[in-house]
Parts: sequence; structure tokens; C-alpha cells
Amino acid sequence: MPQHHDPDHDHSRRNRRRGFENSERLRELLTRLDIDGPGAWRSDPEAAALMRHAAQKYAALARKHGLDPWEAATAAFEAMRTAAVRRADDPWAVITRAVQITCIAENRANGLLCSVHQARRPRYSSFHDAERFSDRENPLTDYHPAFRADPFTDDEEDADDETHDSGATGVESAVEDTIALLCWHGWEPEMARAAVECICARLAESVSRAGAYESLRRDRHARALLDIPAPSWYRLLRIILGSPDAHLVGTNAARGVLLRLLIGDSLRHLITDSELETAIKVAAPGTMRGRP
Repeated sequence: MPQHHDPDHDHSRRNRRRGFENSERLRELLTRLDIDGPGAWRSDPEAAALMRHAAQKYAALARKHGLDPWEAATAAFEAMRTAAVRRADDPWAVITRAVQITCIAENRANGLLCSVHQARRPRYSSFHDAERFSDRENPLTDYHPAFRADPFTDDEEDADDETHDSGATGVESAVEDTIALLCWHGWEPEMARAAVECICARLAESVSRAGAYESLRRDRHARALLDIPAPSWYRLLRIILGSPDAHLVGTNAARGVLLRLLIGDSLRHLITDSELETAIKVAAPGTMRGRP
């Protein structure tokens, strides 16, 4: 018995073959767009339809990594413009892999507070996500010994007695005031918060301010993740943790901003400290000249 011929079914099959999911159809379109030049991607209706298709195709992958579907489509667009995709046996396989890698890198960059370029590199991506000081369950509920002045000054007993009474609220307030102080004197808010919280996190893991200072001074990875120039970073450590210079023992410079806030100095008082103001402004990225 002869089978009934359905012309609509044949038309649907032809459309599917001509659709973007067809590797050869995609290759032809990408080749034509490449020959027509960069302007073709802006004005060609098929290019616009292809990008809408890519956004839909990779929407689930984008959501899995906490991204917008159009961020995944952007990654697909970057891959589509390469010769490797046009020459591949399966262009969509190459594009999908490129989008997957980019989504992972974007997600890691958001967690590490660094650029996507850095997040792609194993030397940075191996780190755990940046941790906000305020997100810790027990950040410094009891005054942490790392805040004490013993490695830098002779003020240990006074600092210990006064700060034990302040508890976690005093510590958190000192951290927020330190961030506010940097912003007041020209630091970008996001960079100031990331830097201060990085320093405080290391401080919480160290037995002393001196230990935290030396650990952070030598930690190139932490500085790279924060994207702060070395001279700015070294100066900032001295500002926040205090200077280790022997001739400054017992001075505000040796105590550092965090300790000064914890032992009673107010944010208003620190803002009006002209020497501290100069130091913070000089340390701000973009204003450094020469080495520390």
C-alpha cells in the first residue's frame, strides 16, 4: 500500500536541515559573515537570529554558573568569529566548549574578585572564593590576638584590656570605619573593601599583626587577585596594620588604623589626621610614583 506523501512534513524537515543547528549551514553562515567583514554582524538579520538562537541554546548553561544568557551568547559570539570554529568538523561542539570554559571563568572571576583573564589561569583559579570578613560565623567574636600591638609596640596590655570589652561589634565597626576612611581619601569603594577584608581575613589566621604583615607582604597571589600595584599594597599594609620600623615603636604609625580604631580613636579623628590622609592618598592605586 503506497504511503501518503505529506508535503508539510517534507518542508519542516528541510527547514530543520537549513536551521542553525545544522553544522554545514552554520559553517556557511559564519564563513559568509567573515568574508563580509565585522559590519556584517551588526546589520545581517541572519546574524541577529543566530545570536538569539545562541542565547536560547546556552541559557541553561549560563544559569548554572549564575550568569545572564546573553553573557553566554557573547562567549558564543567570540568563538564564532574564530577560524577554528569554521574549520571544525562540528562547529557547535567547539562553540559549546568555549562557552562552557568562559562561563566557568566568569563564575570563578566573580568569586575570586579578579578579571576573567586571571580566572582562566590555574595559578589563580586554584584559590578558594574570596570571603567577606562579615560573612564569617565567628569572625573575631573575641578580640583576636593578631590585633594586639606586641610585635610592633609596647601597647599590648592597654590594647588587650580595652578591646576585649568591645567584642565583635567593635571589630566589625573598626573594619567598616577603615574601609570608609580609605574611600574618604580617594580609594575606589570596591577595591577598598576587598583589600581591607583580605587583610582582616589573613589577620584572623595569624598569631600576630607582624605575622599577618609579613605573610601579606610576600603574598603576590593575594595582591594579584586584588589587582593592586605592589607599592600601593605595601603602603596599605603599613597604614592598616602599622609600620614595623623600630624607630616608630609606640607611635600611631606603628599601631596602624585598625588598632587605633579598636583602642578608641574615632573615624572623625582619623579623617582629620593630615599625615594619615597623605599616606592614604599616596597609596591609592594610580597615584603611586616610584617604590615604597
